[in-house]
Amino acid sequence: MVTYKLVVQEPMGLHLRPAGKLCECSQRFTCRILLKKGTQTANVKSVLGLLAARVTQGDEIELICDGSDEEEALAALISCLQEEFETEKED
Repeated sequence: MVTYKLVVQEPMGLHLRPAGKLCECSQRFTCRILLKKGTQTANVKSVLGLLAARVTQGDEIELICDGSDEEEALAALISCLQEEFETEKED
């Protein structure tokens, strides 16, 4: 199991577009991928699950990958989040 914590800096939080991209990216991997916010967990492979977590600016979240391709999945998800939030700022 590998994990990565971050504080969401994006003013709009994890809304539909970044949630969709994160979900799409996670579909390529077989490992279990969760997003944890406080005591709440969401399946990253589900857009509705991510949106239900209601991640807003200032929230600390943790990505948790567990399985045979966990390290590759975590690296890809971190990259996906960074790219999506950089794209958000340019719009």
